[in-house]
Amino acid sequence: MKTIAVIGAGTMGNGIAHTFAQSGFVVKLIDVSEKSLDKGMATIAANLDRMLAKGSITQEDVAKTITNIITYTDIKDGVVGADLVVEAATENVELKLNIFKQLNEACSHNTILATNTSSISITQIGSVVAHPERVIGMHFMNPVPIMKLVEIIRGYNTSDEVTKIIMDLSVKLGKTPVEVNDYPGFVANRILMPMLNEAIETLYNKVAGVYEIDTVMKLGMGHPMGPLQLADFIGLDVCLAILNVMYEGFKNPKYAPCPLLVNMVRAGKLGVKSGEGFYDYSESKKAEKISKQFL
Repeated sequence: MKTIAVIGAGTMGNGIAHTFAQSGFVVKLIDVSEKSLDKGMATIAANLDRMLAKGSITQEDVAKTITNIITYTDIKDGVVGADLVVEAATENVELKLNIFKQLNEACSHNTILATNTSSISITQIGSVVAHPERVIGMHFMNPVPIMKLVEIIRGYNTSDEVTKIIMDLSVKLGKTPVEVNDYPGFVANRILMPMLNEAIETLYNKVAGVYEIDTVMKLGMGHPMGPLQLADFIGLDVCLAILNVMYEGFKNPKYAPCPLLVNMVRAGKLGVKSGEGFYDYSESKKAEKISKQFL
C-alpha cells in the first residue's frame, strides 16, 4: 500500500488523512467543495503544530505530512491509483451507498474499499459494489491522530485476505486494530451509545443536572470525561443517527433515542460543532465553562 484516498475532509476524514500522511503514505483527500478541503487542511496544520509544540514530532515531520496530502473535489480524479479508499462521509446510509456506487465505477476491482462508519452495515454497503469481499469497515476513534483503537469490521462477504491486509496496515499506522463482526453498532457504539442515551434520559427525568451527572461518572467510574460532555464532543446528531440505526437494526426499545436528544438535534444544538449542546461552547463562555465544568 502506497496511495490512500480519503473521502470527506470533516473531523474524521481530516484526522484519517493526517494519520496516513504522517505515516508516510501519499494521501488523496477528497471533498465536494474547496472550502471544506481548505478547512480540513487548516485543521491538519493546526494539529501538527500542537504536536510540534509538545515535541512529539519535528518540523521535518510537519512538512512531510503536509506534502503527502493532495486535495481533490472529484471522486473519479481522487481515487485514480489508490490502493485503498477510506470513506469518511456523514453517517447517512443513502449517502454512503451513493459514494460506494461511484467507487464501484471509478476504482479498479483490486482496490480495497473501507468505510469509517460507526454503525451502518458493512454488508449493506458492500452489496452495491462488484467483488464485495474487498469492502471492510475501519472505524477510527476521534481524535484520529491520538486515539489508538481501530475497529476492523468484517462484512458478511469480506475476505480473510482483505481483513489481514487492513489489520496489518492499522498496525503500521501505530494503531491497535480489533476485529469485530457486522452487527448494528459493532462493539464500541453498541456499548457506548446506550450509556450516553441513559445519561440523557437521567437529565430528561430531572434526576440530576448536566454537571452532576458528568461528575458522578468521572469521579465515581473513572471516566476521563462525562457522558454528556462526550456526547457533545461526538456530536449529538451523530449520536442520534447511530441510535436510530441500532433501534432499527435490533427492534429493541432500549436503543430508542431519548426525546430530549431528538429535540436538541432538531433545534440545532449539536454539541461542540454548533457551539452549544449540553454545555455552552461559545467564545464568551469558553474560559468560564472549561474552568468550572471540565477540569
